[in-house]
Amino acid sequence: MQAAAIVAQITTTPLLCAQMWCAPVWWAQILASRAREERESSLDREQKLIERCLNGQQAAWDELVKIHTPRVYGICYRFTGSEHEAQDLTQEVFLRVFRSLKSFRAGEGSFTVWLARLSRNLLIDHYRRTKIERATDSIENQLPMLEEKTAMSARSDGLLAAREAGELLQKALQKLSPELRETVILRDLEEMEYREIAQVLNVPEGTVKSRLSRGRAELARILRKQNAGMKLGFAV
Repeated sequence: MQAAAIVAQITTTPLLCAQMWCAPVWWAQILASRAREERESSLDREQKLIERCLNGQQAAWDELVKIHTPRVYGICYRFTGSEHEAQDLTQEVFLRVFRSLKSFRAGEGSFTVWLARLSRNLLIDHYRRTKIERATDSIENQLPMLEEKTAMSARSDGLLAAREAGELLQKALQKLSPELRETVILRDLEEMEYREIAQVLNVPEGTVKSRLSRGRAELARILRKQNAGMKLGFAV
């Protein structure tokens, strides 16, 4: 709240506004303080929601699933390339959440990181169990439903182009090794921080950055080979 008061004072006082432009470090500290307060507030809401879940409140469980399903499904879909598998795996993830939520410790990291790690472990188990071929797997065998749905739902050239770009990216992702694929997904598609990805994968941040660099380079090579003819922006 102190940071918010300072910001309000700055925006209503010409002299301080002038000083702000001369003191970028000070302004950065204010923004960092505000971001920290917002993050702490979010973590507090998250912890209260988890406590309600552990107390057996059905509404809390429903809210937890509603909030986190898009992220979990996104990770599962990007990793498997199959809508059907992603739906099944997302349900399995939340079954594991229901069974193991008591093991979550707020002091050891955010729930989002804990959930991403749980999802990742399940995906690796699934990958090993089904023995999916790593780089030579046929995308035609993995995405018939997506391709059919894309063809049926394309209502304009712009929409079709966007969907085709999404398919090209998905095809390229499927040709990456699992360790490179999961790193690219968590950073560039789920926009997680390096520190969080390191916690999810249980590897040093340096390893995350190395895998990300290799994954992006390999992805770019595959896209060029597929004649993508477009630039796909990734977070740095």
